[in-house]
Amino acid sequence: MKETSLQCLLILISLLSCTTNQARLTVSPSSSQFFEYDSVSLSCEEDDSSAGWTLRRNTRREQRTQCGDGWGKPVGSTCDIVAFHLDSGVYWCESREGPISNMVNLTVTGGSVILQSPVLPVMEGDDVTLLCKTKTTPSNLPAAFYKDGSLIRKQPTGHMTIQHVSRSDEGLYKCDISGHGESPSSWITVTGVHTTTPPPTSTPSPTSTPPPGSTCVSPSLFSLVLTVSFLKSVCVVVLLVLLVLLVRRQVQRKSEREELEMMTSHTVTEKVEVNNSQ
Repeated sequence: MKETSLQCLLILISLLSCTTNQARLTVSPSSSQFFEYDSVSLSCEEDDSSAGWTLRRNTRREQRTQCGDGWGKPVGSTCDIVAFHLDSGVYWCESREGPISNMVNLTVTGGSVILQSPVLPVMEGDDVTLLCKTKTTPSNLPAAFYKDGSLIRKQPTGHMTIQHVSRSDEGLYKCDISGHGESPSSWITVTGVHTTTPPPTSTPSPTSTPPPGSTCVSPSLFSLVLTVSFLKSVCVVVLLVLLVLLVRRQVQRKSEREELEMMTSHTVTEKVEVNNSQ
C-alpha cells in the first residue's frame, strides 16, 4: 500500500513540475518581410530531436499544412522555400506530442519595397536596426519610417536604429521610399524575458497583427484546450486516486484498531469469567 501511494505521489509531482521539450523557429535571412522569389530557410532548432518537430503554417488557403506537403523542401529540421505571395502566413514548429515553438508571421510582397525588421521578439535594452529596402535599386536610398501610422523620422540612407529599446517601442512599423512605394507593416515585439516557449491563446489569420505585448499566438486553440484539459484531467484522476488510497488506509487502520480493541476486550472478559468460575 505504501509503495502504491508513493508511486502515485511521484506521478503527480512529475505531472505538476514537468517541462516539455521545446524547439525554436528561426528564419534566414532574419526578416519578417520578403520579396517574391526570395530564398528563405526556416529551421526548427530542437532541444530534443526525438520529439519529432515538424514545420507547419497557416495561410489564406491552408491550415496546419507541413513543409513538403505542397510547399517547401524539407532538409532535416530545415525547410527551404522560394517565396511567393501565397507563402505569406504564420509559421511554427510542432512536435508529435503536441507542444509548439514560437511563431513567426512572414509577409511576401509583390511590391518594390520591404521593411527588414526583427522576426523574433527583441530584448529590452537592445539596439534594433530597421532597413527600408527596394527590390531593384541600392538599399541606401532615403526613407521615411512610421510607427503605428505616425512618422518617426526620415533617414538619408534607408537605415534607422532604435537604441536601447523599451516596451514603448513595441508596435507596428513600416517605411516609405519616395518614388518607389511603401512597405507592408510588421509588428515588433519587445520583451524582458526570452520567449522560446509560446503562450498560445488564439489562432490568427495569416495577415493579422498580434496585439500589443504578445510574443506569439497559437495555430490551434482547439488542440491547446484539449492538451490542457487532458493534463488537468490526469492531475484530477491522480489526486482522486491518492485521496481514495489515503481514505482506504485510514479506514483500514480504524478497522484494525477496532478489531484489536475487540480482541483485547474479549480476552479480558474471558479472564474475568475464568477467575469468577474459580
